[in-house]
Amino acid sequence: MQRWNDKVRPIELYELDKQAHKMIIAYMLARLEEKHAPVNWIEIIEGGIFELLQRTVLTDLRPQVLHRIKKDEEKYRSLNKWAYQELAGAIEPMGAEFCRRYREYFRSSDDSVSKRIISAAHFYASSWEFSFIERANPNGYEIDQIRQKTLEDTQKYYDIEGMKLLMLYPRYKDFINLCGELRFQQRWSTTPRLPKTSVLGHMLMVAILSYLFSLQIGACAARRKNNFYTGLFHDLPEVLTRDIISPVKKATSGLADLIKQYEIEEMEKVYELLDPEWHADIKLFTRYEFQNVIHKEGSPVEKSSDEITRCFNSDVYEPRDGGLVKAADEVCAFVEAYTSHQNGISALQFGQAMEQIRASYQGRIIAGINFAELLDEFNKSAS
Repeated sequence: MQRWNDKVRPIELYELDKQAHKMIIAYMLARLEEKHAPVNWIEIIEGGIFELLQRTVLTDLRPQVLHRIKKDEEKYRSLNKWAYQELAGAIEPMGAEFCRRYREYFRSSDDSVSKRIISAAHFYASSWEFSFIERANPNGYEIDQIRQKTLEDTQKYYDIEGMKLLMLYPRYKDFINLCGELRFQQRWSTTPRLPKTSVLGHMLMVAILSYLFSLQIGACAARRKNNFYTGLFHDLPEVLTRDIISPVKKATSGLADLIKQYEIEEMEKVYELLDPEWHADIKLFTRYEFQNVIHKEGSPVEKSSDEITRCFNSDVYEPRDGGLVKAADEVCAFVEAYTSHQNGISALQFGQAMEQIRASYQGRIIAGINFAELLDEFNKSAS
């Protein structure tokens, strides 16, 4: 799903990347907002997922058209009903309660703190994209109007504490810009793929799968939140090193460890862009991303996912399933290889990657989920 495809684009802009960037911005806005008022993290996470799902079936609607439809309550209700019908086959396996929350999200008021944070992040991410479009179309049709509308849309959210701080402190903008650069890095960069996936888009897919798997195992709210944001940030260090494929990392003894150490050192510069009280979480999401942990007295303690499920599946322990996120990461890699293969690109690397991932999960149950059975479903659908 491409964006701004009626304008000259200096770079390719995809919906998945925009939604990923939006969710990173929403994380920042929510962290800044919770200094002053409680934030419902699950509403923000699920709101982002629901909006992405809706956008997948409304991709042909220009934003201007969608905004006009939203002003007519009856038409917008009909549009959402149609969108849900289109998505039903994909989301109903998540259960009746998940589907109810999806429908309720688009029926409820846009004035809640969670929705306003998501909307503010949406418009900020769109403004970030427009900065590229504007330079490539200096005298283009509607450019002046889009510029004015973008400014007005962003200004509507200046009552949100985080938006004020974004305007005041360049370091927050620098972090958003740094994360945005992951749009430019392609996954499997040495192998042609169809469709292409950026590192940023991949991170959102890992986050969403981690969250959905967490729902499936009955994870508490804090566990779902931590699993989602670990997925969303787990490859952030690659903005400093690029997406180095596994064969290159394994080509020289100790190279993977050397790269990891370099990432740790360079991430110290990234932490300087963020508030000190965020550092522990970002380190958990990026340096120790695949460890299973709980928190006792504010410090992470390693536990197995089975132990977490039995004894620590409570918000008070702030649990996180690194193994589940790792599995989601590899499922996403499998899907990237599988879809390219299905689309007619028969690179040797894709077949090898699929077989290696499938073999690595044979006989393994992670956090109660049989990933071998999940991966076998792709064989059934292809046959």
